[in-house]
Amino acid sequence: MKIFKPHTLLDIDADAVLREARTRLAKQLEQPARRIFLQRTLTLGGLSLLTGCSISDDTHVEAALSKISRFNDKIQGLIFSPSQLAPTYTEAEITRPFPFNAYYGEDEIREVDEASYRLEVTGMVADKHAWSLAELRAMSQQEQITRHICVEGWSAIGRWGGVRFSDFLRHIGADTSAKYVGFKCVDDYYTSIDMPTALHPQTLLALSYDGQPLPPKYGFPMKLRMPTKLGYKNPKYIQAMFVTNTYSGGYWEDQGYNWFGGS
Repeated sequence: MKIFKPHTLLDIDADAVLREARTRLAKQLEQPARRIFLQRTLTLGGLSLLTGCSISDDTHVEAALSKISRFNDKIQGLIFSPSQLAPTYTEAEITRPFPFNAYYGEDEIREVDEASYRLEVTGMVADKHAWSLAELRAMSQQEQITRHICVEGWSAIGRWGGVRFSDFLRHIGADTSAKYVGFKCVDDYYTSIDMPTALHPQTLLALSYDGQPLPPKYGFPMKLRMPTKLGYKNPKYIQAMFVTNTYSGGYWEDQGYNWFGGS
């Protein structure tokens, strides 16, 4: 493990950082998916643009960019409105077929046994019992027709149904003053979100798609559906969730993607 003396942003040669960023960015833009991601995250005067690239092996520069990324997350959090709703659409506007997306191919879709499935709940909650699908389906269900926006540059409109996440969090006695809710998935994916987004009225524990039980290719038995977030923040095949004050990152976020991930 490398050990280095902490430096402030003032210790960094900003011109050198930007020169290096431009050089590395040119190489990154040769990758179509990465190009779209960088275009989508060009916000706050280009700060988040820098955080999406590994622009240098120099630990001082990486530390500076990490600070910039966290700053960008904080700003996105401050401007996020828990009462502002994402647009909704009509049934006629649904994208058919709704595309499959994951970090692996469609031939590797995970299959989960419904009878034995339990949602593990841990962390800062009063009720830590493991939930069956029957228990989740017995709760009040909501539906939404909203747009999924992917960092690769495409979007699709889908019809999702399930338990409003804020209702579930309150039902289990979650400490809603906590900072984060984290998720672990059957396919080894993981991510975490901010509590204000968790409590947003359109954030769903999605159990159905287009009026039918959630198909395996869309994340059976459960996915988190958040139309206020980019696609990679919407985990599928959820196996466990936890409420915490400890930052726990995410599969793509730990590889340089913006953590807040607002759409």
